[in-house]
Amino acid sequence: MSKLPGNAGVSVLGDKSLEFYRDPVSFCRQRIEKHRGRVFLSRLLNRPTALVCSVEAMRELLCEKSNQFLKDPTDLMTNMYGDTIVTTNGKQRCLLMQTETCVFCLYSVCERCLKDLSVSGQPQCGYSVYKRLGTELVLGLFLNVRAEEQPELFEEISQLCITHWHGLISAPISVKAPLWSSGFSTALDARDKLMDIIRDKLQNDKQGFVGSLGSLPLPDSGSAAQHLLLFISALIPKALASLLTSFTLALSGKEQEEARRRAREDPDFLHRVLLEVQRLWPPFIGGRRLAEQDSTLAGFLVPKDYGVVYISHCVHRDPEVFQQPDSFLPERWSGRNAGQEHFLCSFGNGPRNCIGPKLTNVFLKEACMYLLKHYDWCLDPLSQDLEYKWLPVSRPANPPTVSFTTTGCDRSDAS
Repeated sequence: MSKLPGNAGVSVLGDKSLEFYRDPVSFCRQRIEKHRGRVFLSRLLNRPTALVCSVEAMRELLCEKSNQFLKDPTDLMTNMYGDTIVTTNGKQRCLLMQTETCVFCLYSVCERCLKDLSVSGQPQCGYSVYKRLGTELVLGLFLNVRAEEQPELFEEISQLCITHWHGLISAPISVKAPLWSSGFSTALDARDKLMDIIRDKLQNDKQGFVGSLGSLPLPDSGSAAQHLLLFISALIPKALASLLTSFTLALSGKEQEEARRRAREDPDFLHRVLLEVQRLWPPFIGGRRLAEQDSTLAGFLVPKDYGVVYISHCVHRDPEVFQQPDSFLPERWSGRNAGQEHFLCSFGNGPRNCIGPKLTNVFLKEACMYLLKHYDWCLDPLSQDLEYKWLPVSRPANPPTVSFTTTGCDRSDAS
């Protein structure tokens, strides 16, 4: 086995966390070029950390050796969400798979959130619209709170979720004063209020997802509430908004008219488009593990207690697996990369991946089909800065504006 290329530096002084969080993609690209490899060493969160940017090493980390690299129980997600399927390392998450069978009218939410995109005749900020769509989907599905039926409760929960989310992008310092509280402290207060609402729902609502979750044999009475806190958080709406924004940009303009037609008429082609959107613009930059024992990744030694971070953006552009890795080529998924969806890690991979990718895919396809059947669209103005930022969720740093025009494919008679 070989020593990891790169340098972990010395404690504190050698830490590269600020440089990484400022621009993780450039951080990794520079080191891939410098070390001429896609697995290398640095120091993040003051811990020697292996960064994984290849499909081979990602699959080892998350699949073949998942029992050797475990979730970090001290990370910020645990502080903000408690012990959920994101932070658990045991089999408890398997119980939650049962809840994916809930029925929810996705089309009615798409109709309510997307029907007026062209009414004003003015360019729209798609990302904001898509966040609202995602919020209505998750609160309706997971908590039985629908915007049209309980508008005040819906808005209260939405605002609390936004405040709670800000705790993930704040310094983890809890400070309260008479006229000021830190962002992290305010986020923790929002979390407590959300938990009160969730516990009330679990106790009194026996329908749908919340009713099913309350009946599962979870380890303790607080587990269901902790899981629901994650499910209704701003995390999922922002991920959906990220992917829908990237989809809109990828198929924008006159030159993509034929691609929009094909996606509208051919579900298999739409599936390939969404795989390519996920490959090029994953909503989350990656994930972190800790080495439970001395191990190897791609032939390199990873000592016990080292951190390991996989970078989805770089894994998805591994030229050993994806030819022309920076090009938007949906046809790759019916050609050389057919059947290789398991090489993507937008929502993790292996036995501890996110439990919701299938559900997310249903959300995405329904929303994309609504857009395709009702609208054509283009950037407005045509010249905009589309440079992406990658943390905490990927999207253009300056949310683009898009003009939508109705098509002749409007399914106004849909139910």
